[in-house]
Amino acid sequence: MLVAGLSSGARAADLHVGYYYPAPQTHEVYVASVPVADDAEETSRAAFVIGLAAQQLQQNHAPGYHLFAKGERLEKMIIVATGDGRYDTLYRMRALLASLTSMARATPLFTQSAEPYELNFLDFCKLLGFTQVTVSDGRAIAHQIKIR
Repeated sequence: MLVAGLSSGARAADLHVGYYYPAPQTHEVYVASVPVADDAEETSRAAFVIGLAAQQLQQNHAPGYHLFAKGERLEKMIIVATGDGRYDTLYRMRALLASLTSMARATPLFTQSAEPYELNFLDFCKLLGFTQVTVSDGRAIAHQIKIR
């Protein structure tokens, strides 16, 4: 894992800044342990996000975040907190990603992996062809991960 900042030009190219989340204060590059799956396409990324959202709706409380697949080919995942005080530190954002690993393991797509318990949420995002994950508190903080 490599942490690096992006230039203002790179941030300017992010059309979701200022709409779904503020300009990210922190960035990292995650090098996944798996390649993109041969059958990864827009529909599989959309189905994954819909599946995770459906799991949230089955719980007996309001979701703490919303998930979106955006980008020209739905290659960018956006996760935004639904209330104040949630996911407002980098540690809480990383804990959310760890929690999403457990949720992802419950999806049919994840169980198709040869070693599903060796993979984390970002590895699974790579399998599906996501190239970026942005997590935000929905107010002032955003963390952006480029997946390689």
